Amino acid sequence: MQWTIGCDPEIFLVDENHKFKSVIGLLGGDKWIPRMLTKDGHACLEDNVAVEFNIPPCNSFEQFKKEVQATMEMVKGILPANLHYDQSSAVSFPDDELACEQAWVFGCEPDYNAWTMEENPKPHSDDKNLRSAGGHIHVGSALAVTDPVAVVRAMDLFLGVPSVTLDSGTLRRQLYGKAGAMRPKPYGVEYRTLSNFWIFSDNLINWAYTGTQRALDFVHSGKELPAEHGELIQECINNNNKDAYNKLHQLYAV
Repeated sequence: MQWTIGCDPEIFLVDENHKFKSVIGLLGGDKWIPRMLTKDGHACLEDNVAVEFNIPPCNSFEQFKKEVQATMEMVKGILPANLHYDQSSAVSFPDDELACEQAWVFGCEPDYNAWTMEENPKPHSDDKNLRSAGGHIHVGSALAVTDPVAVVRAMDLFLGVPSVTLDSGTLRRQLYGKAGAMRPKPYGVEYRTLSNFWIFSDNLINWAYTGTQRALDFVHSGKELPAEHGELIQECINNNNKDAYNKLHQLYAV
């Protein structure tokens, strides 16, 4: 089965005093017209106060790892030298870093829930300064075009479920990252549940690649998730439920 993997992660910036800093005005590019870094599809943009970068589609783990890490370095080379990447996936930004209109503009494209088959509600938090950073995975394959819901449900099992033991940042789910978060794409599907936690190490990039492959293999083989297991998956991801994780781990070795 042929398939490709891509991603469009977001990253927060901190200065030498570990104060969180907005990227607005430092990088350029937006959702409609990103800043192209190469002719091969590497790009970056300002997504609210966070850096976002895009990589070209990859068809192997080695290429995927190389493109993620190389694009992060390209972007770092554009930014002021006193700013550094932070690995947080949700941050309450200082008021003075949100003092412009762009800092209050959020993604306007809806996403959908592969379990309820409904549009996800717009994010809301009592903390108006809370911002989040996703690590969305893009899957290109005929299978993901014809049955994106089954693919995303399987990605919840092999990625979203184990992420509750790997991703220490749970605050993001006040805004984004519920089970089944997805956007259908002409080439396949965008899986939107994960935060950016996996982009910062070789092992976790490998985990993201392997989990995506396991999900596609699961659907391609004709396997289906029983309704009660689907409920367990949602409970595990949405409520960070470790008991649900343990049950699913025993059933599927996730």
